[in-house]
Amino acid sequence: MRRTHRIAASGVLAIVLSLPLVLPIASAQAAAPAPAGAAATTDVHLALPRPTGPHAVGLSTLELVDTHRQDPWVPSAGPRRLMASVFYPARPGSGVPAPYMTAAEAALLLQKQAPGAGIPPGTLSGTRSWARTGARPATGRFPLVVLSPGFTLPRTTLSSLAEELASRGYVVALVNHTYEDSGTTFPDGRTLTCTICDTLPPGGWIAVNESRGKDVSFVIDQLTGRHSPWPYRRMIDGKRIGMAGHSVGGSAAASAMAADQRVQAGVDMDGTFDVRPPAAGVGGRPFLLLGTESEHAPGKDTSWDQAWADLSGWKRWLTVAGAVHFNFTDLPVLASQLGIPLPGETIAAERAAAITRAYVGAFFDLQLKGIPQPLLDGPSRAYPEVMFQHP
Repeated sequence: MRRTHRIAASGVLAIVLSLPLVLPIASAQAAAPAPAGAAATTDVHLALPRPTGPHAVGLSTLELVDTHRQDPWVPSAGPRRLMASVFYPARPGSGVPAPYMTAAEAALLLQKQAPGAGIPPGTLSGTRSWARTGARPATGRFPLVVLSPGFTLPRTTLSSLAEELASRGYVVALVNHTYEDSGTTFPDGRTLTCTICDTLPPGGWIAVNESRGKDVSFVIDQLTGRHSPWPYRRMIDGKRIGMAGHSVGGSAAASAMAADQRVQAGVDMDGTFDVRPPAAGVGGRPFLLLGTESEHAPGKDTSWDQAWADLSGWKRWLTVAGAVHFNFTDLPVLASQLGIPLPGETIAAERAAAITRAYVGAFFDLQLKGIPQPLLDGPSRAYPEVMFQHP
């Protein structure tokens, strides 16, 4: 069975950033060399796709410290510390443009995945996003969606999806899982790097899933509690909470639902299930499987076949023809703007991003807002690349 976390316990790198920005490898078993004659490009201005919803997008960045839990990967660090980017529906014309990531985060991502490539960190950190810090919140109460990134990847690699959902009327918490990504900058100026990226901890992927489930529950506590550090907590309707994740973040969505009844709906984007959902599924709650045709059609990843049988509530299993593992993140879109193809990718990166945003958005609109979504009823002429699997 091919695993779609894209990093092996043996330390083989799962993602390779190539010239001039990002060139993810399609297999965890080998790293392809940079294209012959490739040269760093510094005059390209990268940009995420524009959100399609009616709301402007605000962004708050929070440090959250769980004083009741010691960090599982670096116990000497003390309490578990997380960073969360909270995207929210905002009033137009307020706030200032938010950065995509810090220069230190960009430098570490490039250093870890493309050493010696000579790529200026500003090429990545300067990516144009659509969220604005200090934006005034829109009126109303909105569902909360928590997003969990793939292993080794910073949380910012799901920014496009976060902005899209916020524009459609969701508060979105995009969470880093400290010491599991290339680098995350904290308010004290320190940037904490990955300690388990090359060698998984005792317990392996199961331990990672369990830790992420605890991270998510803590973030929900912090955002919805009476003493929340987020000043706009009253925007959140605590009875409508969902979670989506990419790769191991998608597997962790099921783990979080099994551990926390507040998470009412989940999405796994192209991640192998490390922990089998309970025999009763996730308590009859809805779940969406959204993956690549090449690796997640029936029979390709047996953990998906088993999960499909176990899931007892509303469910869909969708695959996207021509997509590769990273097409559910920002990275292929940014690479395409630099003219860099991804190995195995036969779908345009912008098209794959549009499909991801359309189907994940439709799922949460149906499950958390109760808005009928014909898009989820069967194949669509608008998205012929998407196949409904019914094993």
